[in-house]
Amino acid sequence: MSYKNTFIRVSPDCPADRGIEPVSTRPAKPAHMIQYELLSQAPYRYNHEELLFEVHIRHKQIPKEVVQERRQELWEELFSKPHPCLRASVLPKKYGWGVHYDEQGKIAIYGMDSPDYQRFTASTDVQLLNAMRNSRK
Repeated sequence: MSYKNTFIRVSPDCPADRGIEPVSTRPAKPAHMIQYELLSQAPYRYNHEELLFEVHIRHKQIPKEVVQERRQELWEELFSKPHPCLRASVLPKKYGWGVHYDEQGKIAIYGMDSPDYQRFTASTDVQLLNAMRNSRK
């Protein structure tokens, strides 16, 4: 699901009190770390589908040559199944990152302790949604 003019607040049961950079001890980066790197290094570069695709090829470590040769095939294969939106990502659920979709659906993240996060959550110009909860209560 892709949004426009929407801000996803951190989950109501998020354990973080600020935006925390995810870390992992695994040799291969988990998907949420790739999401974080892409969105923090290039805010508003990716829309939802572009982000999912880039995370997928990096997570699966698909060589650039293969991506160039088979991009459309890889894209269609990836999107032949539904994927959750960023409301389900651990970035807003666990690590304290709000997710903003601009008017073109391009995405940026903001730590819950940042002035921009506060500005978005107080805004009437964007649709406000909460990230999904970590646990059912």
